[in-house]
Formats: sequence, structure tokens, C-alpha cells
Amino acid sequence: MEDKKREIFDCGKELFSTNGFKDTNISDITKKAGIAVGTFYNYYPSKEKLFLEIFLEENVKLKRRLMDSLDLKDEPLPLLKKLLALNIEGMYSDPILSQWYNKDVFGKLERLYREENGIDKVDFLYGSFTELFRRWQEEGTIRSDLDLDLIMALFTAIVTVDTHKEEIGVHHFPQLLDYLAEFVIKGLTDRPE
Repeated sequence: MEDKKREIFDCGKELFSTNGFKDTNISDITKKAGIAVGTFYNYYPSKEKLFLEIFLEENVKLKRRLMDSLDLKDEPLPLLKKLLALNIEGMYSDPILSQWYNKDVFGKLERLYREENGIDKVDFLYGSFTELFRRWQEEGTIRSDLDLDLIMALFTAIVTVDTHKEEIGVHHFPQLLDYLAEFVIKGLTDRPE
């Protein structure tokens, strides 16, 4: 049974990577997997659910590569700037993760994730960075008076700005992200009076 689910997953990933989310349908996936459409629904309730699982797996792999490629002992500001740049580069270069920049697709995925995990959850994007921020808090590198969830929300906000670059003005990128990262880190490292 797990073999069949993995086959659907792998075929879906290949088709989503080649054709994108919108241009891949369940019958394409089932044809490639050599199963009936009804069998698909034994494993996944929708195309969105399959894509979300694939997206989450790719996201975890990217974040793991990022964390492994950086010197986590660097100062927070240069480390965060590198992390942001590499994350965005990785998102754009991966055919699955690049769907983050398709507002229709990502809107569906985000709604599905929130329905399953709660309205306030967006940790599927950057949860792997939580330990880094927690360590900085414990070391006194960043403020410990702020809730870790709030700090992660600030970080998520920086990265989410990239999905709105057309509205903000493409000509402001990547400088805008650099400044936002700088302002957030300065706010996190400055002690309140």
C-alpha cells in the first residue's frame, strides 16, 4: 500500500515539476502511475493535498541544505542575509517550490495547510529555522523578551515580501530584503530601554 502511495507521490512530483500545478491533473498522475483515478482518492483527497505533501518535502530538503551550507556561528545579520538570499534562490530554482510565487496556487496550499493545522500556523515554511533563533535567544545574541513565535513571524514576513515584489516595485529588490533583514535583526539585537 505504501508503495502505491509513493508511486503516486513520485509521479505527481515529476508531472508537477514538468508541467506546473495548474497544468497537471489527477488523470495525468494516475495514468503515469498506472492506476485508476479512483485509486488516487484512496491515498489523497485532492490534487492540492498531494502537491502540498510534495511541496513540504521539497521545502524541508531546501531548508536542510541551507542550514548545512552555512556557518551557524556567524553573526546574526550576515547569517540572516545569506539565509534569505539562498532561500529565495532555492525557491526560484526548484520547479515545485517556485509555485510559492504563483499566488493562486500558494493561496490554495496555504488554506489547506491552515485548515489541517490551525489558522495561526505557517511554520511549514520556516519552522526549521526556529532552533537557530532559539539558540540566539539562549546565548543572549537576540532579545529573549520576545516570543519565539513572534520572531518567526517577523522572519516569515521578510520572506513573504518577496511574493509581492510586483506591487512594491521590482526595482527595489533585493535591496529591500537586505534592509528589512537589517532592521529586524537590529530590532532583535538592541536591548529595550
